[in-house]
Amino acid sequence: MSVWLPVAPCTPDGCARHSGAVRAPLPAALLLLAGCALVLLGVVCVPFVRLLGAGPRRRLTRRWARSVPRAFGVRVTVRGHAPEPAAGGELVVANHISWLDIPLIASVLPGRTVAKSEIRRWPLLGPLAALGGTLFIERDRLRALPTAVSTVATALRSGSRVVVFPEGSTWCGRDAGAFRPAVFQAAIDAGATVRPVRIAYRTAEQHCGPAAGAVAFVGSDPLAASLWRVVRAAGLTARVDVLAPIPAYGEGGRRALARRARAAVLGPGVRLLPRQTTVASDRANRPAASVHH
Repeated sequence: MSVWLPVAPCTPDGCARHSGAVRAPLPAALLLLAGCALVLLGVVCVPFVRLLGAGPRRRLTRRWARSVPRAFGVRVTVRGHAPEPAAGGELVVANHISWLDIPLIASVLPGRTVAKSEIRRWPLLGPLAALGGTLFIERDRLRALPTAVSTVATALRSGSRVVVFPEGSTWCGRDAGAFRPAVFQAAIDAGATVRPVRIAYRTAEQHCGPAAGAVAFVGSDPLAASLWRVVRAAGLTARVDVLAPIPAYGEGGRRALARRARAAVLGPGVRLLPRQTTVASDRANRPAASVHH
């Protein structure tokens, strides 16, 4: 792995711990089966839903994505969902904590997710991700960065909504990483709007304070372990705040735009830890089993 890639210090043992009520194994297993069945249904339906018009496709995507977290036992609240932009593309940027982030965003702002190019070669999921409009980029080669920026900018110019997690890695929610500026250059080049989205997870006992550790999908955490931890944790709530758009133009270029977006998503008081180079996580590039437009 290239040393320039963004990584996070979060680990399953240190961050992904649940405190609070738990479900019994049998109800948790039923939730796990229901959630996995719903995800599989979405994957299978991608080629057929692509045949629909843009309006019906977006409505089906939102309904399916809204149902996924609930199927896994997570309640969802959405605040500040603004009207669709009048024209042009929209770059949706959000903090990244869990695999649940992808259906949460798709439930309110479905779009074309950015993913690493290796996913295109995955059996079954690769072709389906391509059918869903995923934008594949080379993450491991610094020289490929201009091409990746151009790919995102082209999609934005066409009027598409592009969803990206600019931290480039999952964090547990207690701390956060820098927003990488490259993707913001694509928004500047395309004259697109930047739409910040804040994602937070809490338990029934937590109305504020530290994030719910059960949902954190960090480091080398196996997906199966993360799924089981989520369905076992009772009273989980996901909150999605769709924030005011940020124009791409302005002083300071892409770095200043990235800082403004990060401050909107995470708040100016969230500390920025020193860059890590030893523990890597590419959870942001796992494919979304959803339908994009």
